[in-house]
Amino acid sequence: MELVQLDESELAFPPVELALSQPNGLLAIGGDLSPQRILLAYRQGIFPWFGAHQPILWWSPDPRGVLQPDAMHCSRSLQKQLRRQTVSCWINRDFAQVIAACAAPRRDCEDTWISQEMQQAYLQLHSLGLAHSIEIWRDEQLVGGLYGLAVGSLFCGESMFSRDTNASKLALYYLCRHWHRWGGRLIDCQMQNSHLETLGVVEWPRARFMAQLARCRDETIDPACWRYQEVIV
Repeated sequence: MELVQLDESELAFPPVELALSQPNGLLAIGGDLSPQRILLAYRQGIFPWFGAHQPILWWSPDPRGVLQPDAMHCSRSLQKQLRRQTVSCWINRDFAQVIAACAAPRRDCEDTWISQEMQQAYLQLHSLGLAHSIEIWRDEQLVGGLYGLAVGSLFCGESMFSRDTNASKLALYYLCRHWHRWGGRLIDCQMQNSHLETLGVVEWPRARFMAQLARCRDETIDPACWRYQEVIV
């Protein structure tokens, strides 16, 4: 099957059923990272993911990694850390610092897929009230967090980082509790891995994910959910 080339002058994506099986979920190439195109992509179960010096690639894998907000696995060590209350969790306190930290080189990977182009695109989405960060702070220092896009009652997670033990897990825990409290139904983790599996992320067939997306994307969540605030659980 031939990969679909997107027209930059037209906001449209092919059906996700046309995505390749190898590599899993690759659907289209090209287009741009305008807020309108990215939002349309997420509303159709598609997301951008490409390396440095690559053209823009669009994906919709099968199966899909998802996490139901009330189903996160909380290990004993994480529970112990929560009881200590040595950190605080904030929403949208410093989105730019979160995405920059997610893009920073890591010990297991010197390169990053979160290019300057991607960072600018999501910073713009944040300025429009569409992209959000969940942040873990210790002594006024950002030590972990994650960011993603809210589409109705679905939160589409993009990336997370940790500078402290369990900090990214704490961010996910707080997101799950907060999102569930405000009526959020599902967290899209895109593709499962061994680490996410330990946290409760499961795989759904793409068809099941798309059916749930169709219900979630037009549901309304109170905008107050994403105001700058400390998350208390």
